[in-house]
Order: sequence, then C-alpha cells, then structure tokens
Amino acid sequence: MNNENQNIEYKESWRDEYVKWLCGFANAQGGKLYIGINDKGEVCGVENAHKLSEDIPNKVVSFLGIVADVNVLHKDGKDYIEIDVAPSDVPISYKGKYYFRSGSTLQELNGAALQNFVLRKMGRSWDEVTNDRAALKDIDREAVDYFIRKGIEAERVPEDLRKASTEEVLTSLGLIDDNGGLTNAAVLLFGKNPQRYYPSAVFKIGRFGIDEADLRFQDVIEGNILQMAERVMDVLKAKYLISPVRFEGMQRYEKLELPKEALREILYNALAHKDYTGPDIQMHVYDSSIEIWNEGELPEGYTQETLFASHSSKPRNHKIANVFFKSGFIDTWGRGFQKIRDGFAADGIPMPKVENFCGGVRVTIERTVFVKLSVSGQTGGQTGGLTSGQTGGQTRERVYELIKTNPYITRDELSKVLGISPSAIQKHIDKLKEVRIRRIGGDFGGHWEIIEK
Repeated sequence: MNNENQNIEYKESWRDEYVKWLCGFANAQGGKLYIGINDKGEVCGVENAHKLSEDIPNKVVSFLGIVADVNVLHKDGKDYIEIDVAPSDVPISYKGKYYFRSGSTLQELNGAALQNFVLRKMGRSWDEVTNDRAALKDIDREAVDYFIRKGIEAERVPEDLRKASTEEVLTSLGLIDDNGGLTNAAVLLFGKNPQRYYPSAVFKIGRFGIDEADLRFQDVIEGNILQMAERVMDVLKAKYLISPVRFEGMQRYEKLELPKEALREILYNALAHKDYTGPDIQMHVYDSSIEIWNEGELPEGYTQETLFASHSSKPRNHKIANVFFKSGFIDTWGRGFQKIRDGFAADGIPMPKVENFCGGVRVTIERTVFVKLSVSGQTGGQTGGLTSGQTGGQTRERVYELIKTNPYITRDELSKVLGISPSAIQKHIDKLKEVRIRRIGGDFGGHWEIIEK
C-alpha cells in the first residue's frame, strides 16, 4: 500500500467521527479513506465489511450532503473498505465545522482561513469583498491619476480615461459593487489611508547585523499599495542598498547592486499576492542577503522550479492583480519570474530562492556585490546605501534624500546609515538648512520640513 498522503488516509476500524476526514477530502482535492488498514499500510481487515459498506454512504449523505463511492476490497483473505470522495465545488461542513486536507493532516478552518476558503470555492477572492465602512471620499484622486498615467504609458488603458471621474474609473476596474460600495481592492489600491482599515497593509524594512536580534535601523512604508513599490525602491536606494561607482573613460556610472527591474518585480509580486488578513510584508536586509516575506503561501503544487519555468498565473487577489497588470507593473501570463531570472542572470547574481516559510512566501537574495566590496574594504563599513567614492556634495545630497524620505530621522541615525561621524552629518545639515530644510520642534520629538528655497 502507498503511504498516507494528500489523497490517502488509513484507519484500522470505522468511527462516525471519521466523516470529518471525508469532509476534508471533499474540500480539498478529493481522496480515499481506507478502513481496515493500519498506519503502516498493512491490511488488518475489518469485521462486518458489507454492512459498513451499506451504512457509510448513508452517514456521508446525512452529515455532509455528498455522495461517496464505497467499495469492499479483499487481500490475503481479509476484507477492507475503500471510501472514495470527489472534490466538491462548494464548501462542505461537518456538524457546522469546515475541514480541509493539507498534505497528510486534517485542518479545521477558522477565521480568515475559513473566509478565504469559502471565497475561493465561490470563485472569488478576498479583495473582491465590499468594505462596508469605506466610501468614495476615502479614495485619493492623485493615486487614480497615477494609475491612469501608468496605464496609458503601458498601453493597457485608453487615453480617454483621463477625463473619467473617480467613480467611473473604479467602476471600469470592477472595484465598486452594484450598490456603490467600495471593494477591499479599491481601498488598498487607491485609498488615502488604507491602513485605517487594513493595519497590516504596510511594508517594513529593517537593517540587521548578524541576526534578527541585531536591528540597526528600520522603516515602515505606508499609503496605497499601488505606489508602495516605488516608495520602497526609493528608500532602499537611499538607505539600504549600495550603488558602486565605475568609470568608462571620463564617464561616471553608478549602478544599484541588484537589478532594479527584477527587484521591482519581486516587490510587486509580494504586494499583489499578499494575504492582507495576515501580518505586514517584511524585508530583512543583512550584509550577505536580503529576505522578503509576505503572508500567503504559493499556490498548491507550486515550487520555485514551477515559478521559474513556464507556468500559469494564479493570483491570490484577482482585482489587485488586474490593476497592477493594467498599470504595466506585472504580466498575467506568469512571466514575472522569467523577468526576475533574466535580470539576475544578466548581472551575474545567483537566482533568488523562493520558498514557503511560516505561512507565507520568502524570497532570499544574495548580496554578492556588497559582500565583494566589503571584503575589499570599498564599502567603508557602511550599513546603508552610500555609494563608494562618495564626494562631499554627493553625501549632502544623500543626507537630503534621507531626510526627505523620513522627516523624523535623527542625526545619529543618519550617521549610522551613511557611515560618517555625527559631527560631519551636522555640517551637511547646517548647509542644507540654509536653503532646503528647516527644523520643526526640538531634537526630541521634532521633525524636518522641506522648504526648497
């Protein structure tokens, strides 16, 4: 006999409570429950097999409302029973509870997991559900205009959409229901403050030392998820990644340590496929690697090999993925990981590792460029995104960009990020205060304001 797996379960004798296993099979991919076989896959036989074969179908119909195929089989002079259940197109419950077969285990579905399961069975995704608390006044027109501009540039939305009202744009995207209510996707993509309704719709970035206990500095990116990837990229370039300098003749070049378009693709994937009922997206930046994690595992049966080969697209959030596609950010044919593969291969950087981890997807990227420069001493002990060979004017520009990105950043934090002394940071701040920034409030609790005289 085969070992127990996603579609096979063994029991030595029958109990009515085993109907819940059949419920789990029906809610998953279907499966077979064998009565009269032990955990080792050995036939031990069952008494009254023929009577059970008549009773079990009635119990299945009574408890689950489905029909199971029940057969009496024989081996070595012993009778055992095979109960074959097909996958159901609708959610099946047992005594008011929903069960799901995952691998060789039976799970009871509750809370968000149950909600997502029921929606999937109905052919819908969570982002299509109406948010009863949100209204059109919560939508940011600037975000809508950003979408229209990007969509026209990508030639995926018509030019005349520029003249459409906010409500017309959202309706064309299927983000407003028949009663005028906004979907979860509408608020996440275009909301003025999506975090009011979805606290976990944030992107956290942390710079770490040797492990997670050694947090050096961090950023929390909020706002709508349509523009979040670009904001994350700006922060990464300003504080977390390096851009080594090279010269060709008299021409100076600065290239980010990771392929930008491939990195954007990874960010858009995290945003489009995140389970927004779970924790926030988290990025851990170490000297040797970068880890990006989002709640929500890969589609069932998908692995890294599946993703980097030709495969169909299975978005978790249909509406969000559709808007990202029309904005030109992603493709609908599962070609995103091919772009990632090509981008990293062109730069000679090892392919990112993609895996299910702690209920979500983790992408691990090796920082080969940073490691190489660290070994040769060219990063100058930096912990952030300072370009090697930085001049005084360029350092000041970095200070300005960091303040612009995070108005609450302190002098000591600037010092740690840029790898120069607090006194040197103060000199750059003094120069910037003459024309570009001013301080609001004191050293503790205050913040910077951009004035750009």
